[in-house]
Amino acid sequence: MAILPVMTPEGSYSIVIERGLWSDFQGTCARFGLHGQQVIVTNTTLQRLYPLTQPFGLMLDGERYKTLNTVEMLYTDFAALGVDRKTRVIAFGGGVVGDTAGFAAATYLRGLPFVQVPTSLLAMVDSSVGGKVGVDLPQGKNLVGAFKQPEWVFIDPDLLQTLPPKEWRGGMAEVIKHGLLADARLLDPQIQQDPEMLISLAIAVKIAVVQRDPYEQGERAHLNLGHTFGHAIELVTGYQWTHGEAVGVGLIAAARLSELLGLCEAGLAQIVYDQIETIGLPTRITGLDPERIYAAMATDKKWLQGRSRFVLLRGIAQPIIVEEVAKSAVIEVLKDLQA
Repeated sequence: MAILPVMTPEGSYSIVIERGLWSDFQGTCARFGLHGQQVIVTNTTLQRLYPLTQPFGLMLDGERYKTLNTVEMLYTDFAALGVDRKTRVIAFGGGVVGDTAGFAAATYLRGLPFVQVPTSLLAMVDSSVGGKVGVDLPQGKNLVGAFKQPEWVFIDPDLLQTLPPKEWRGGMAEVIKHGLLADARLLDPQIQQDPEMLISLAIAVKIAVVQRDPYEQGERAHLNLGHTFGHAIELVTGYQWTHGEAVGVGLIAAARLSELLGLCEAGLAQIVYDQIETIGLPTRITGLDPERIYAAMATDKKWLQGRSRFVLLRGIAQPIIVEEVAKSAVIEVLKDLQA
């Protein structure tokens, strides 16, 4: 078992990594002092894989259901279950469930206790850590949200046994991102074959950043490496591309843009390309219109007053935020990725 503390402006919480946490979840709650009424929020796929017998709220599976409509449905479930201000919301699922259930917990009755039990690699290493919750609008991803710190994050690597290979690959995009940002060990093929080591190292990168910048006033924006491209690709494809697929090719785009602008030495983009290709994620955006992708970037939360803003790289573990990047440079990179 590993316990990783996270300090926040409101106090602290801990991330527990241990096999079997979910198979005896009531025992887990008792061990860590979580008593009282609970409501689990999960999706239809996980409910079939891990049937729940205690009260739960149910949402459909997929990014396209990370919406205010789904949050309203969860509110209805909460009301029917008699949820009060001491009821604990348990988010059991991937990033979509965690973000949506977390936003519902942050807003129902002006805030309910909240616990994350991530079931995907992506959620384990990224979205379950840091207290950002929210939903998408038709205009863009994560445009409605809040900061809601969990009481605990329980990571059970055994849950990865039912994770589809496509979802594992998507999670690896975030792992590679963390390697590019801060810890090159995460780019080592041997470590990439060790799930528990991989999870611990990747989470450590995220913890260090969110502790230094809990409300995304500066450094935390580095965690969006590849995401300006990725979110736009998700949007223009109607979320036919998964988040991990879009971020993976977004990392390649960010590295190519870094080279094009002369920020880093030639060769970095090839390193990133090789990582993404080896994992089995898309490396091209064939059939997607660069102009539409660029237009979709205008809804990116990182852009300020209409000015473009990208997280780029001077090298591995050397992220930098660059503003007012010329549209022509971005379009050139996007066109290169169509080949």
